[in-house]
Amino acid sequence: MDRLNLLNTLLEREREKRDAALAEWREAERQALAAREQADSLVAYRGEYRKRWAAQFAQRAPIEILHCYQGFVDRLEQAIGAQQGVADQASTRVQAARARLRHRETKVATVQRLIERRAQAATLHELRREQKTLDEAAQRLTWARVSAFAAAA
Repeated sequence: MDRLNLLNTLLEREREKRDAALAEWREAERQALAAREQADSLVAYRGEYRKRWAAQFAQRAPIEILHCYQGFVDRLEQAIGAQQGVADQASTRVQAARARLRHRETKVATVQRLIERRAQAATLHELRREQKTLDEAAQRLTWARVSAFAAAA
Protein backbone atom coordinates (compact mmCIF):
# COMPACT_ATOMS: atom_id res chain seq x y z
CA MET A 1 0.00 0.00 0.00
CA ASP A 2 3.01 2.30 0.32
CA ARG A 3 3.20 2.54 -3.44
CA LEU A 4 -0.48 3.40 -3.63
CA ASN A 5 0.00 6.15 -1.03
CA LEU A 6 2.92 7.51 -3.04
CA LEU A 7 0.81 7.47 -6.19
CA ASN A 8 -2.02 9.27 -4.39
CA THR A 9 0.46 11.91 -3.25
CA LEU A 10 1.71 12.23 -6.81
CA LEU A 11 -1.88 12.53 -8.03
CA GLU A 12 -2.57 15.32 -5.55
CA ARG A 13 0.52 17.22 -6.69
CA GLU A 14 -0.41 16.78 -10.33
CA ARG A 15 -3.92 18.04 -9.59
CA GLU A 16 -2.45 21.12 -7.89
CA LYS A 17 -0.27 21.77 -10.94
CA ARG A 18 -3.28 21.25 -13.20
CA ASP A 19 -5.35 23.69 -11.12
CA ALA A 20 -2.55 26.25 -11.34
CA ALA A 21 -2.40 25.76 -15.11
CA LEU A 22 -6.17 26.20 -15.28
CA ALA A 23 -5.96 29.46 -13.33
CA GLU A 24 -3.14 30.63 -15.62
CA TRP A 25 -5.22 29.80 -18.71
CA ARG A 26 -8.26 31.64 -17.34
CA GLU A 27 -6.15 34.71 -16.55
CA ALA A 28 -4.61 34.60 -20.04
CA GLU A 29 -8.12 34.36 -21.51
CA ARG A 30 -9.23 37.37 -19.46
CA GLN A 31 -6.22 39.41 -20.55
CA ALA A 32 -6.69 38.42 -24.21
CA LEU A 33 -10.34 39.43 -24.09
CA ALA A 34 -9.44 42.79 -22.53
CA ALA A 35 -6.78 43.38 -25.19
CA ARG A 36 -9.21 42.52 -28.01
CA GLU A 37 -11.88 44.78 -26.52
CA GLN A 38 -9.36 47.62 -26.23
CA ALA A 39 -8.30 47.18 -29.87
CA ASP A 40 -11.95 47.05 -30.98
CA SER A 41 -12.74 50.19 -29.03
CA LEU A 42 -9.83 52.04 -30.63
CA VAL A 43 -11.03 50.97 -34.09
CA ALA A 44 -14.56 52.12 -33.25
CA TYR A 45 -13.23 55.43 -31.95
CA ARG A 46 -11.25 55.94 -35.16
CA GLY A 47 -14.43 55.44 -37.20
CA GLU A 48 -16.39 57.88 -35.04
CA TYR A 49 -13.57 60.41 -35.19
CA ARG A 50 -13.37 60.23 -38.97
CA LYS A 51 -17.14 60.63 -39.32
CA ARG A 52 -17.17 63.60 -36.99
CA TRP A 53 -14.41 65.37 -38.85
CA ALA A 54 -15.60 64.39 -42.36
CA ALA A 55 -18.55 66.74 -41.94
CA GLN A 56 -16.19 69.44 -40.70
CA PHE A 57 -13.92 68.98 -43.69
CA ALA A 58 -16.85 68.96 -46.14
CA GLN A 59 -17.03 72.60 -45.29
CA ARG A 60 -13.84 74.54 -45.34
CA ALA A 61 -11.24 73.92 -42.69
CA PRO A 62 -7.91 75.65 -42.15
CA ILE A 63 -4.85 73.69 -43.17
CA GLU A 64 -3.54 73.72 -39.58
CA ILE A 65 -6.66 71.84 -38.45
CA LEU A 66 -6.20 69.36 -41.29
CA HIS A 67 -2.58 68.77 -40.22
CA CYS A 68 -3.64 68.28 -36.59
CA TYR A 69 -6.37 65.88 -37.71
CA GLN A 70 -3.95 63.89 -39.86
CA GLY A 71 -1.34 63.78 -37.09
CA PHE A 72 -3.91 62.53 -34.60
CA VAL A 73 -5.20 59.90 -37.04
CA ASP A 74 -1.62 58.73 -37.63
CA ARG A 75 -1.02 58.37 -33.88
CA LEU A 76 -4.38 56.62 -33.54
CA GLU A 77 -3.38 54.17 -36.30
CA GLN A 78 -0.12 53.49 -34.46
CA ALA A 79 -2.04 52.90 -31.23
CA ILE A 80 -4.42 50.54 -33.02
CA GLY A 81 -1.51 48.61 -34.54
CA ALA A 82 0.25 48.39 -31.18
CA GLN A 83 -2.93 47.26 -29.43
CA GLN A 84 -3.60 44.64 -32.08
CA GLY A 85 -0.03 43.43 -31.51
CA VAL A 86 -0.78 43.21 -27.78
CA ALA A 87 -3.98 41.29 -28.57
CA ASP A 88 -2.06 38.89 -30.83
CA GLN A 89 0.54 38.29 -28.13
CA ALA A 90 -2.22 37.70 -25.59
CA SER A 91 -3.81 35.20 -27.96
CA THR A 92 -0.47 33.41 -28.27
CA ARG A 93 -0.18 33.29 -24.47
CA VAL A 94 -3.70 31.80 -24.30
CA GLN A 95 -2.71 29.06 -26.74
CA ALA A 96 0.46 28.30 -24.77
CA ALA A 97 -1.47 28.24 -21.48
CA ARG A 98 -4.07 25.95 -23.06
CA ALA A 99 -1.31 23.59 -24.20
CA ARG A 100 0.17 23.54 -20.69
CA LEU A 101 -3.28 22.86 -19.25
CA ARG A 102 -3.81 19.95 -21.64
CA HIS A 103 -0.42 18.57 -20.68
CA ARG A 104 -1.30 18.79 -16.97
CA GLU A 105 -4.71 17.19 -17.55
CA THR A 106 -3.00 14.35 -19.39
CA LYS A 107 -0.59 13.83 -16.50
CA VAL A 108 -3.47 13.74 -13.98
CA ALA A 109 -5.36 11.24 -16.12
CA THR A 110 -2.23 9.10 -16.51
CA VAL A 111 -1.61 8.96 -12.76
CA GLN A 112 -5.30 8.20 -12.14
CA ARG A 113 -5.17 5.31 -14.62
CA LEU A 114 -1.99 4.02 -12.98
CA ILE A 115 -3.64 4.14 -9.55
CA GLU A 116 -6.68 2.31 -10.91
CA ARG A 117 -4.48 -0.38 -12.48
CA ARG A 118 -2.45 -0.80 -9.31
CA ALA A 119 -5.64 -1.04 -7.23
CA GLN A 120 -7.07 -3.62 -9.63
CA ALA A 121 -3.83 -5.59 -9.53
CA ALA A 122 -3.82 -5.49 -5.72
CA THR A 123 -7.45 -6.65 -5.63
CA LEU A 124 -6.71 -9.44 -8.08
CA HIS A 125 -3.66 -10.47 -6.04
CA GLU A 126 -5.75 -10.52 -2.86
CA LEU A 127 -8.47 -12.58 -4.55
CA ARG A 128 -5.91 -15.08 -5.81
CA ARG A 129 -4.34 -15.30 -2.36
CA GLU A 130 -7.75 -15.94 -0.79
CA GLN A 131 -8.56 -18.51 -3.45
CA LYS A 132 -5.25 -20.25 -2.80
CA THR A 133 -5.97 -20.28 0.94
CA LEU A 134 -9.44 -21.73 0.32
CA ASP A 135 -8.05 -24.34 -2.08
CA GLU A 136 -5.42 -25.38 0.45
CA ALA A 137 -8.03 -25.59 3.20
CA ALA A 138 -10.29 -27.69 0.98
CA GLN A 139 -7.36 -29.92 0.10
CA ARG A 140 -6.46 -30.40 3.79
CA LEU A 141 -10.09 -31.17 4.61
CA THR A 142 -10.25 -33.71 1.81
CA TRP A 143 -6.96 -35.23 2.92
CA ALA A 144 -8.24 -35.44 6.50
CA ARG A 145 -11.42 -37.17 5.32
CA VAL A 146 -9.46 -39.62 3.19
CA SER A 147 -7.11 -40.32 6.13
CA ALA A 148 -10.06 -40.76 8.49
CA PHE A 149 -11.81 -43.09 6.04
CA ALA A 150 -8.62 -45.12 5.53
CA ALA A 151 -8.09 -45.37 9.30
CA ALA A 152 -11.68 -46.52 9.82
CA ALA A 153 -11.38 -49.23 7.20
